[in-house]
Amino acid sequence: MYGVGDIRVAEEPEPPVEPGHSLVRTTAVGLCGSDLHWFAEGGIGDAVLRRPLVLGHEFAGVVEQGPLRGRRVAVDPAIPCGGCARCVEGNPNLCPTIRFAGHGDTDGGLRELVVWPDELLHPLPDEVSDAGGALLEPLGVAIHCFDLAKVRVGASVAVIGCGPIGLMVLALARAAGAHPVIAVEPLEHRRTAALAMGATVTLGPTEAADTQPDADVVFEVAGTDEAVELALLAARPGARVVLAGIPEDDRTTFTASVARRKGLTLKLVRRMKHTYPRAIALARDNVVDVESLVTDRYPLTETATAMATAIRRTGLKTVVDLP
Repeated sequence: MYGVGDIRVAEEPEPPVEPGHSLVRTTAVGLCGSDLHWFAEGGIGDAVLRRPLVLGHEFAGVVEQGPLRGRRVAVDPAIPCGGCARCVEGNPNLCPTIRFAGHGDTDGGLRELVVWPDELLHPLPDEVSDAGGALLEPLGVAIHCFDLAKVRVGASVAVIGCGPIGLMVLALARAAGAHPVIAVEPLEHRRTAALAMGATVTLGPTEAADTQPDADVVFEVAGTDEAVELALLAARPGARVVLAGIPEDDRTTFTASVARRKGLTLKLVRRMKHTYPRAIALARDNVVDVESLVTDRYPLTETATAMATAIRRTGLKTVVDLP
């Protein structure tokens, strides 16, 4: 990516393999909402484009050189330093010097060959396709959201925003025995997908604002102030609200009196941590049907078209396939 909406495909030399790293031939890359921020706005939050950047942090491939040679793998896109206080305490996702694929100065997975640390490559079982392997990263984010929420069996759950991560949260809520599981989403095709993924009730935003579901736990996965307001309205007094959406202008505002009078606990999501083994098991056993979320596929040469398709939100997950 050279600038806003400016995606180019070019030939580059094969990257050298460093000690402790493997050479991976990428096979599938999922396009995430944060990729779309980079594509449409030239940055995300306070990170801005400083040089041509290879996007893509949801990816899988085949190891061509390294300890797992010949194995299909999902790639954990986050490279923490491993030695700071946050890493040592078990929160590598909060590492202040973390490097992340397709972000800042770290090139991502939208290229044929990637050199990546050995310990961040996770072998895929036969039951999980390459595209499914790419979707383990957003599933990991959904798992981390769920971990932060501390959902109890039988608790009522509402999910505001039913893109791929919101849909995965719904599936986790169903698997965890939450009831009812309420999905709030303006797009009809995503409400339909929400029912398939585990929602017991679907609502449009206006209906949700009018009914105020009084949920024990609410997940906001849309990234707009309107969604945050809906999350606060949907929560019962004393509830936990998990904010996972990323706003376009790096600002989130809401009516403080609603959150204060309800005594809500707000948790914000920073990517994920230690989730790949669980994500692989959930996808392998079809507890979360990641394969069903893939609705659009494009070759690498049509990445710009793939980005434009994902921005229109006419489907669910867009995947770029590499030969």
